[in-house]
Amino acid sequence: MIKIEFVSCHKLPERSFFYKGKQFPFCARCTGIYVGYFIFIPLLWFMKIDIYWALLAVLPTIIDGLTQAYCNRESNNLLRFASGILAGYGLAGISDFIAYWIVFFFKYLIFN
Repeated sequence: MIKIEFVSCHKLPERSFFYKGKQFPFCARCTGIYVGYFIFIPLLWFMKIDIYWALLAVLPTIIDGLTQAYCNRESNNLLRFASGILAGYGLAGISDFIAYWIVFFFKYLIFN
């Protein structure tokens, strides 16, 4: 059995998906974030995400998480997963933006 212990996820059973009686190693929201991130990272070769859209895509996850934590509201796993996929999309765009500017900085400002 493989255990994934290097991430900070609460892994609560009531907030996780199960497959064949076994709990996923992440909660529904984190599963959505990882799925979205790994789907959209390769797509960045073909399409770029504007940084504003990327930041906006992370917003539903932030709103869902904060309202659930502080407003006595309970979300469901489908909403957590869907907002997680959007966050993964946004995080892929933010990662691409940061990588672009790091390369730009070293290529044009350091080595010129």
